[in-house]
Amino acid sequence: MLEEDFERFTAEAEELVSEETGFVPPCPARARVTDRPGWARANVASAQRLLQPLAAKIEEAMSKPAAALGPFALRPPPELSRNLSGLQLGLLLGWLSTRVLGQYDQLLIEEEAPEDQDIVYYVGPNIVHLEERHGFDPRQFRLWIALHEVTHRLQFTGVPWLRPYFLETVSRLVEGTNPDPRRLLQALKVAVEQARSGANPLDDGGLLALIATPEQREALERIGGFMSLLEGHGDIMMARAGAGRVPDAPYFARVLQERRKLSPAAKAISVAVGIDAKLKQYEQGERFILAVEAAGGRDLLSLVWRGPEWLPTMAEIREPARWVERCAGTAAVRA
Repeated sequence: MLEEDFERFTAEAEELVSEETGFVPPCPARARVTDRPGWARANVASAQRLLQPLAAKIEEAMSKPAAALGPFALRPPPELSRNLSGLQLGLLLGWLSTRVLGQYDQLLIEEEAPEDQDIVYYVGPNIVHLEERHGFDPRQFRLWIALHEVTHRLQFTGVPWLRPYFLETVSRLVEGTNPDPRRLLQALKVAVEQARSGANPLDDGGLLALIATPEQREALERIGGFMSLLEGHGDIMMARAGAGRVPDAPYFARVLQERRKLSPAAKAISVAVGIDAKLKQYEQGERFILAVEAAGGRDLLSLVWRGPEWLPTMAEIREPARWVERCAGTAAVRA
């Protein structure tokens, strides 16, 4: 039943979102209903592909003579470090798998397994649990979830340069990470100083932002602006595409907003891995989209899809007028 429903709702959602956005996919979206372990396994494979260059660097760093590590001379064997990292990733994905409803993630794509490429995933047990607990109309709720995930797929497949740019940017960021323990120690010192001054050192993207080099921080700013744009655009477009088809959408949104209120322990995890930053991206991205449309309508907003140089930075996401001034002027000159 779930499989049949999501095949139908995914196709319906794609048609609605394509009409709203003007994005045309190269091929129809494919839906896959999975359980929690299935979702976690797919993401473990994704993380392994993404983090392979970083894992190699960590192994190399751990193989250096102990004297070279200074205060880190007492270190665990590389095999133990890898096992601990795997355990931590498994625990994190296990926790996340109880909360995720759907996912379209470019990093899930397997070049060597075409049947597993370009899939819109739905975590069946989580969806059914929410429907039963809150009395959701399954037809509306399932279409609502499909609208969100299909919107992201259309962004990546309907804008030809978007997917390669995203994957290349993320890969460069990971490959440029320096696993030197001394850098981590210095980052921790900075974090302590920020905490003493009343700031949260994890507010700007979690642990990766904390240990990033200046060049990586610049890349994180670009990725942050990019992701805020996609999340804000996705939320607004799915709402418009589903208007009239999902009258209970405001109720669904309120329930999921309440669901995001976490226990102190879960809150600490979400901050550490950057989930809090992701939630902020929705709000900031929506404000950016609406401000740009207010300044110049959809014609002005369409400039963001011309190429990477037209994407907003994180600073421009926070202050849309800066992007409007930069890009509207450039577009006028090129016209």
